[in-house]
Amino acid sequence: MTPVPTDAMPRSLTALPPAPVETPGQVEIDIAEVEDFVRQHHAEHPELGPVEARLAEVHAEIAATGTYRHTAEELTFGARVAWRNSSRCIGRLYWRSLKVRDLREVSAPADVAAECVEHLRVATNKGKIRPVISIFGPAEPGMPAPRIENEQIIRYAAYRGPDGGVLGDARNLELTELAIRRGWQPPASRGPFDVLPLLVSCEGHDPALVEIPADAVLEVPLAHPELPWLAAVGVKWHAVPAISNMRLRIGGIDYPCAPFNGWYMGTEIGARNLADHDRYDLLPFIAKRMGLDMSSEATLWRDRALVELNRAVLHSFGEAGVTITDHHTESQRFLTHLEKEEAAGRSCPADWSWIVPPVSGGLTPVYHRYYDTRELLPNFFPAAAPGKCPVAH
Repeated sequence: MTPVPTDAMPRSLTALPPAPVETPGQVEIDIAEVEDFVRQHHAEHPELGPVEARLAEVHAEIAATGTYRHTAEELTFGARVAWRNSSRCIGRLYWRSLKVRDLREVSAPADVAAECVEHLRVATNKGKIRPVISIFGPAEPGMPAPRIENEQIIRYAAYRGPDGGVLGDARNLELTELAIRRGWQPPASRGPFDVLPLLVSCEGHDPALVEIPADAVLEVPLAHPELPWLAAVGVKWHAVPAISNMRLRIGGIDYPCAPFNGWYMGTEIGARNLADHDRYDLLPFIAKRMGLDMSSEATLWRDRALVELNRAVLHSFGEAGVTITDHHTESQRFLTHLEKEEAAGRSCPADWSWIVPPVSGGLTPVYHRYYDTRELLPNFFPAAAPGKCPVAH
């Protein structure tokens, strides 16, 4: 449920901004988008007073420097609203609780990596997961922004075997190979859940490859309330889904390095990460151990194995005291969020294909309705690669 959202909404708040090319000196500011954001901030926070004075400051700063700097209050508001506007996230009810870490002065890759480790510690909170975002320097004229190459702060390695099979999370084969080329030494005894190092770069600095300390990575071993053999298999998953490959856009300013997290919905782990054919693909193994009839798809062996794998995830996180939510509860919470947004006079965009859970979708209330599909700003977008322009589970 990590974040990836009025008919009278200004144009620039509904337009999808182009992915920027991060070439120093070529960052352009959309003045209309800037003004819309500043007005939105003041409109939702009337205690700030008339907006004209702030608009005059921003216009003067852009005229002098080609860009402007968000106040701490604007940065916090913008990050929270970006989560609120994230059409692929079902867990937006708690958008106001997002803890914003203002790290705009940090740009050296090794320092960025160190702050990502601190992000994990703050977010983990002894299992009571906190929604957190760490915002590093923006893309601005003459000042390249840092970039994290991992799509999440915590990613498990993948190793291709001589028979073509993969040990670990097959999604991360390319990242694992890149880390090895840059000097990472995998464990002597390679396993399916080896945590990859953080790969951080920034033009003008040496790239960093930093191992994440084991005590910063809370992991939950999977067990099942009725299938005791599962605990001995050694399957586990980490507690904090901190996405690190999205750019945060606030008021015309892009922050290419802004890792953020909510907490997991069980199906993200049990129905995608561990079940997808191109990830861990555990369903055939589980079905076989359960003694299911796998002779035909019509026996629904995949469905039965999938339900039990998801039960194991929810059971294990619950027993470990680690925050997680199930897809039925979170669907109800999303509709509560939608009602609150409509009561506040705001649209609540949603991507149906992401909001509907991958397990028992038709049994959840989010399945049986249509949603506004416009992209609003502020928001999160795919990060731009140098020279060119998903929220991953």
